[in-house]
Amino acid sequence: MIKKKGNILIVDDNKSVLASMELFLKHQFAGVFTLTDPNRITSVLNDEDIDVILLDMNFAAGINTGNEGIFWLNRIKTIDATVVVVMITAYGDIELAVKAMKEGAFDFIVKPWDNKKLLATINAALQLKYSRKEVNILKSQKKHFQSDTEKQFRIIRGKSKVMENIFSTMLKVAETDTNILITGENGTGKELIAREIHRISQRSGEIFMPVDLGSISETLFESEMFGHSRGAFTDAKEQRTGRFESASGGTLFLDEISNASLSVQAKLLTSIERRCITPVGSNRSISLDIRLICATNKDLKAMVGHGQFREDLYFRINTVLISIPPLRDRKEDIEILAGSFLDHFSARYGKKGIRLGTPAINTLMNYQWPGNIRELKHTVERAVILSSSDIISPPDLSLEYTPTSAFNSQNKASLDEGEKSIIAKALKVNNGNISETAKQLDIPRQRLYRKMKKYGL
Repeated sequence: MIKKKGNILIVDDNKSVLASMELFLKHQFAGVFTLTDPNRITSVLNDEDIDVILLDMNFAAGINTGNEGIFWLNRIKTIDATVVVVMITAYGDIELAVKAMKEGAFDFIVKPWDNKKLLATINAALQLKYSRKEVNILKSQKKHFQSDTEKQFRIIRGKSKVMENIFSTMLKVAETDTNILITGENGTGKELIAREIHRISQRSGEIFMPVDLGSISETLFESEMFGHSRGAFTDAKEQRTGRFESASGGTLFLDEISNASLSVQAKLLTSIERRCITPVGSNRSISLDIRLICATNKDLKAMVGHGQFREDLYFRINTVLISIPPLRDRKEDIEILAGSFLDHFSARYGKKGIRLGTPAINTLMNYQWPGNIRELKHTVERAVILSSSDIISPPDLSLEYTPTSAFNSQNKASLDEGEKSIIAKALKVNNGNISETAKQLDIPRQRLYRKMKKYGL
């Protein structure tokens, strides 16, 4: 047996009209409610989940201005904007019904009505109701998602002078739509800075679209970034919207831009300069309304000198440069960051009251953090999980002490060893599960695979 859907409310002062409609519609829909007095509409809407209202244009005897119907139409919209209203009118009052549609009514039916047309009209109204409801749910989900995302990615300011200067720059550039380049080692929080700029900008209510250019192959670049039309190539079975268009109105964050090939760089430059893109297989140009933020852990200026990065693209994306120092160069922020992570993970894992002991804090301060903030975050998380006491001690941190004098910030081998160690530990904690490890390290699976291959893990 097919379950009937839809609750219909009929409001008309003519009892015979109500009886006739109810008799016909009660077999078609889940619930049919009737009213002769429009003053009871509010109470019915409060008590019942009404989807469609069939509303008469006139209620007072001898008056056919339609003002009463329009009054109640507007009143219904203030009570529940998702309810769809269909006006009931006499043949001579069609002009009034058209006026009501301009005020927000979905459609109108004329007395005497045709049952097939009546049913078709209500079914169409019901579909609109469901669409409105779905849109509201999606808006609500988006709002909660944005709120959760902001909490998850909210940047921790710290107290170092260099971070104060960075925040000052962020406040200035957030008011504009200028292109920004963020540089810094892996794990320094480049995406966090980008998200914070978006959050405090006028585009904060729109999407933040992160794209890891290192995970997109050159052959798929145009399709992924610009979209494609149906039939544009063999596997293009349906139209696809690209990342640029999806980010319209918001912020497009291009991470690891240094990994883009020269061919891809040329395509990026053209799109950024013209502020428009053309989907693959289409002649239609789409204007771009985005704030562009790029990030890299490499020296783009040196890459330009070696012919590995286009100079014109470098200057195009580098209107404002934000350079994030490694964590070892701003140690005054370590305790604040660790405390914030501790609060977060102790709440997540139900270990409220747990704290960092002084020896553990000293260990954190003396460690060189090759993996920067990301490594610190995962170190605190692991310590919270593994600690059997309310006070976290150095063994809980599982860090190998490296004297400051022995650490060379320019030593790539040291950085690689540190990164390899972080990944190896994460893989061990997650029993080799790639998806969970990538999630824990806050990196895409493709990038994790590349790192594992690089380090022979």
